[in-house]
Amino acid sequence: MTTPLEITVQHRDQAAVLAITGEIDMSNADRLRAALEAALLPDEQLVVDLTGVDYLDSSGLAVLLPQARRLRVLASAMLRKTLTVGGLTALTDVEFR
Repeated sequence: MTTPLEITVQHRDQAAVLAITGEIDMSNADRLRAALEAALLPDEQLVVDLTGVDYLDSSGLAVLLPQARRLRVLASAMLRKTLTVGGLTALTDVEFR
């Protein structure tokens, strides 16, 4: 059974934090894309907190990669291989916790 995707956004001190929990796959990547686009404001940094994500497939990476240079990513060590092989760590700051 998959863990449902939950996305919350908070705006703090010229930064937006997009906190994501659950699984990100092709069934919900469009929801992630919409949340990411809505949270990206011209004068704010966007922190994408993936520490609560249990699973991330190439559909989720495809959403993150085009905006990578505007993001700061927090992720669990469990996602290290996926984010590294997928190329996200080469494009933006990813902090593994």
